Amino acid sequence: MRIALLSDIHGNLPALHAVLSDVKRRGVDHIVNLGDSLSGPLFPAETAEFLMQQSWIQLAGNHERQLLHFNALNGAEADRFALSRLTPSMLDWLAGLPPSVWMDEEVLLCHGTPHSDLIYFLETVEPQRMRLANLAEIAQRRGEVRARLICCGHTHVPRAVKTPDGTLIVNPGSVGLQAYDDDHPFPHLVENGSPDARYAIVERHNGAWHAALLTVPYACNEVADLALTNGRPDWEIALRSGFMSH
Repeated sequence: MRIALLSDIHGNLPALHAVLSDVKRRGVDHIVNLGDSLSGPLFPAETAEFLMQQSWIQLAGNHERQLLHFNALNGAEADRFALSRLTPSMLDWLAGLPPSVWMDEEVLLCHGTPHSDLIYFLETVEPQRMRLANLAEIAQRRGEVRARLICCGHTHVPRAVKTPDGTLIVNPGSVGLQAYDDDHPFPHLVENGSPDARYAIVERHNGAWHAALLTVPYACNEVADLALTNGRPDWEIALRSGFMSH
């Protein structure tokens, strides 16, 4: 079985189309979308319209939850922009997306961790830095879940970790945004250092799961220009460079 893992599209439809062209070239059995699909100053409605036509398994991430329960006083600007352009039918579609899915008895799909759409699975944020989570932290976040393959997103950081009991945990990175800043639970930056779109292919071969973390170039400068036009110079830098500052 070959599965293409997509996550954190964030309304970047040109990046999504580039990834799907690469997926088609490589050949897969399934495409899954791990959530955070629309929020951002780009193409939320157009991305929703496209995704609603697909037969993939698609999850709700934290931004789907935030869109559906938007707080006008302190809601994220990325959600505010998306919400201003989404139709009621698009919001109804978001409301029907599950937070996690078992593809079969050994493959679990989630956005953050199996139990939270907001906690980082494979990274730990400390007051001064973000670092790779250690095995004890990963085990605590995994809980009692006994899957052979766990696919997650949320952090935008492409990474694969093998646990001592043989479970492979894969984050494909972000299709649509290669750098951002956040303040939960402490202020921190995520910077992948390249504007290219990210996704992964996981494959079961001879009883074991393998992961390939892939990068795909696309017309990032045009999308960065749009972010700037829509009032987000921080997104403009991130989309153009994969960093949060020049």
